[in-house]
Amino acid sequence: MKQFLLRHFLSLTTLALQSQSNPTGAEDRALWVETLRKLSDPVLSNLSRGNLKQNMPYESLDESRREFSYLEAVGRLLCGIAPWLELGPDDTAEGRLRAEYIDMAVKGIRNAVDPSSADYLDFDRPSQALVDAAFLAQALLRAPTQLWGKLDAETQSRLITELKRSRSIVPGQSNWLLFASIIEAALQEFAGEYNSERLMHGVNRFRNDWYKGDAIYGDGAEFHFDYYNSFVIHPMFTDVLRVMHKHGIEGGDFLGEQLRRHGRYAEILERMISPEGAYPVVGRSIAYRFGIFHALSHASLDHILPQTVAPAQVRCALTAVIRRQMSSPQNFDSKGWLRVGFNGSQINISERYINTGSIYLCATVLLPLGLPASDPFWSAPYAEWTGLRAWTGKEVAADHALH
Repeated sequence: MKQFLLRHFLSLTTLALQSQSNPTGAEDRALWVETLRKLSDPVLSNLSRGNLKQNMPYESLDESRREFSYLEAVGRLLCGIAPWLELGPDDTAEGRLRAEYIDMAVKGIRNAVDPSSADYLDFDRPSQALVDAAFLAQALLRAPTQLWGKLDAETQSRLITELKRSRSIVPGQSNWLLFASIIEAALQEFAGEYNSERLMHGVNRFRNDWYKGDAIYGDGAEFHFDYYNSFVIHPMFTDVLRVMHKHGIEGGDFLGEQLRRHGRYAEILERMISPEGAYPVVGRSIAYRFGIFHALSHASLDHILPQTVAPAQVRCALTAVIRRQMSSPQNFDSKGWLRVGFNGSQINISERYINTGSIYLCATVLLPLGLPASDPFWSAPYAEWTGLRAWTGKEVAADHALH
């Protein structure tokens, strides 16, 4: 059955790739699902069988970080595909495929927190474990029914214990504060308790001290010209504030202003996509590939795009990016594992903290797959994005900073 479903999606993807102009939303979605499958299969199939540590390769400029790489791959991949999983199984070909991935993810999380499993993952080893415990926590918040809700009581208890163990790690004065914050938000959501200091320190720093203007936060006190506002800051700040607002925690009233800023930053990201589906290769962690559009995909999923940006134009722009960036056969090794690089295997474009596991943050571009096929993001006809319209001489509205 699985092979039949994969062949079905491959055929639709081939159709999408062959379309020379105006592909439909269904063709675009097929390409995105096939991309999700290629990214997910090695990680989830091995983790669900307890073979991740045995079979996952390690590629990095730093040989000392292997022990962290497994949780990095799991947390980051699930963070990106969780909304799609949350749609749940149904009788469509995609829904049946989704059921298989939900099953693998649930079995995999069970292994990841079982001390007797060969794939038991370490959640408190300083300091990288904090980062990817946070991405896993964000995945749970994005799929409360299909991930958290499908776990048995023992696994839920073990997972809460592991998330609490990450409290032993002191975050740096940077985007790392939000890793502590989102873990506490998840603990409030699923266990009904949180550490107020760890939750609020990051919230207060970004709210009160580190905003630079026009939807841009400093990564700490300083401004860095990179994509960390998208990789981490806007998505995690928004999700933390949603939990705070839901539970009536003081400070949650800032959610409205953060949504306004998040929407503006999504607008900026959309304007960075060229007519050819390229974008500026600038800043650290560029090996996360199209994960740099995490905030744009998140804004699309949550329906917080500004009125200046139609959902369909985001779909078409991101499809162009995904198609272009996945074009190199060197993106994956012979067993299907993602290689370190930008568009292919390019180890020297990475920093020393980058490794095979960390680059699965690219999966966050896939968040809009959590919208049903009937949503305008997928159902609206092909729409040209800002960069394409501008460079072909069509009318484009002026851009305005957020005040």
